[in-house]
Amino acid sequence: MDNDNLDKSSNNKGEERQKSILGLVFWVSATVIVIAALVATIIPDRFLIASESVYGWISDYFSWFFMLAVFGFAVFLIFLALSPYGRIKLGGDQSKPEFSFRSWIGMLFSAGLGVGLVFFGVAEPMSHFMVSPFPGGETETVEAARMAMGYSFFHWGISQWSIFGVAGLAIGYNQYRKKKDGLVSTSLEPLLGENYNQKARKSIDILAVIATVTGMATSVGLGIMQMDGGLNIAFGIPSGALTQIILTALMTGLFILSTTTGLKRGIKWLSNLNMLLAAVITIFVMAVGPFTFIMESIIVGLGDYLSNYVGYSLRMQPYTGEVWVQEWTVFYWAWVIAWSPFIGSFVARVSKGRSIREYVLGILIIPPMLSFLWIGALGGTAIYSDLFNGTNIGELVLEDNTAALFALFDQLPMTQIFSALSILLIFTFLVTSADSATFIVAGMTSGNTDSPSTRLKIIWGVLLGTLTVTLIIAGGLTSLQAASLLAGLPFGVVLIAMIISVSKSLRREPNDSMKRRQRRDRRKA
Repeated sequence: MDNDNLDKSSNNKGEERQKSILGLVFWVSATVIVIAALVATIIPDRFLIASESVYGWISDYFSWFFMLAVFGFAVFLIFLALSPYGRIKLGGDQSKPEFSFRSWIGMLFSAGLGVGLVFFGVAEPMSHFMVSPFPGGETETVEAARMAMGYSFFHWGISQWSIFGVAGLAIGYNQYRKKKDGLVSTSLEPLLGENYNQKARKSIDILAVIATVTGMATSVGLGIMQMDGGLNIAFGIPSGALTQIILTALMTGLFILSTTTGLKRGIKWLSNLNMLLAAVITIFVMAVGPFTFIMESIIVGLGDYLSNYVGYSLRMQPYTGEVWVQEWTVFYWAWVIAWSPFIGSFVARVSKGRSIREYVLGILIIPPMLSFLWIGALGGTAIYSDLFNGTNIGELVLEDNTAALFALFDQLPMTQIFSALSILLIFTFLVTSADSATFIVAGMTSGNTDSPSTRLKIIWGVLLGTLTVTLIIAGGLTSLQAASLLAGLPFGVVLIAMIISVSKSLRREPNDSMKRRQRRDRRKA
C-alpha cells in the first residue's frame, strides 16, 4: 500500500514537472514578442510606417470578415441560450458556481475591457458628436448627440461580449464538462479529431498566445497613455516616455504582488475594488451632473441601439469610400478578437458550474448594461456640457483623446479628487487585466491551465509591459491598432472553428434534461 502511494506521489510530481517544462509554444511566442519589441525600439520610424501599412491593408481588404463574423457570434450565442442546450452546465450536471454572482460579474467586467471603457467612455461619444459616423451627418447638434450615444452603445454592447462568449464557451465546455485542459487547441478536438496533427496544435496555441499578448498590450497601452495624460492635466506631471515607463513598471510590480495571492484572493479583491471605484465615479457624475438628461439619454440610446443593431452590425461603406467603419467598428472587433483567448479562458474559469443559458445571458446583458450606464453618465454629461453650456470638451478630445475624461472633470466640482480616483481606477483595471491575462498565457504556454507557476506569470508580465512601452513609443495608438488587427484576423478564423467544434460536441451531449425534452417531443408526434 505504501509503495502504491509512493508511486502515485512520484507520478503526480512527474506530471507537475512535465507541465512546468517550457516547450515550443512558450519559446516561439516569446521570441516573436521579444523581436517585435526590439524592432519597435531600434527602428521606431520604420516600425510606425509598417504599422500604418498593416493597419490599412487589413482594414481595406478584411473589414467585411470582421463585421460578418461578430454578427454571427451573437446570433449563435443567443440561439444557444434559448435552445435546450442552454440547460447544459460548464461542469458536471450537479456542479455549483465557484464564485458569487457579484464577484462573477465584477471579474467579468474588470477583465473584459475595463480599461478600454474608461478610455473611450467620454472620448467615443464626444468624437461621434464632433465627427458624424455618417457622411454629411450633423455635428454638434441635438441629433448628433443622439447618434453619438446610440453608436457608442453599439460598440460596447452585445457584439463585443459575444466574441468573449464564443471563446469562453468552447474552452470552458471542454475544460470543465469534458475534463480536458483549457488550451485553445484542445477545444478544436471535436472538429479536427482528438489526435490531430501536433504541429497544428502548437501553431494554434502559439497564435492564441501572440493574439492575447498583443491585444492585451493594446489595452494596457491605452490605459498608460490615458494615465499619462491625466497626470499631466490634473497634476502638472510632465507627460512622455519616462512617465509611461514608470507607470508600466509600477503596474508590473503591483501585478506581481497580486499574482502571488492567486485567483480567489488577488484578482477577486481587485475586481471588487474596480467595481466600487467605477460605481463611486458614476454616482458622483450623475449626482452633480444633469441627472434627468443622463437617464433620458441612456433610455433613448438603448432604444436607438436595439432598433439599429442589425444595420450597424452589417454596415459597410463600399459606395462612398469612407473609412469611418474601419477606423472605429472594425478596430474594436479586431481588438476584442485579439484578446478573446485570454478573456475567453478567464471567463470560462470564473464561470465554472454555471449553465450555458446563465453564462450567455449573464455576459450578454449585465456587463453591456453596466457599460451603457458608464457611457451614459460620463459621455452624456460631456455632451450636455458642450451642447448647453458652451464648453469645448469635444475640441479637446479631437486634439487628444487621452484628455477626454479629465476634460470632463474640469467642468465638475472636486476636479482633482475625482481625477485621482479615475487614475486609480485605470491603474487597478490594468493590474487586474494583466494579472488575469498572464495567468491564462502562462497556462497556455506550460499546459497547466488550472494553476500555472508564479515564475511563468511574472515572465509574461514583464514581456507584456516591455511590448506595451515599445509600441507606445514607436507609434502610439497606430501601432497598437495595427497589432490588434494583425493578431485578430487569423484568430477570427479560429473562433469560427471553435463554434463548429462546440456545436458538434453539444449535438452529441447525453444530457438528461435534453433526453426528457426528446421523449416529450416523441409523445406529441
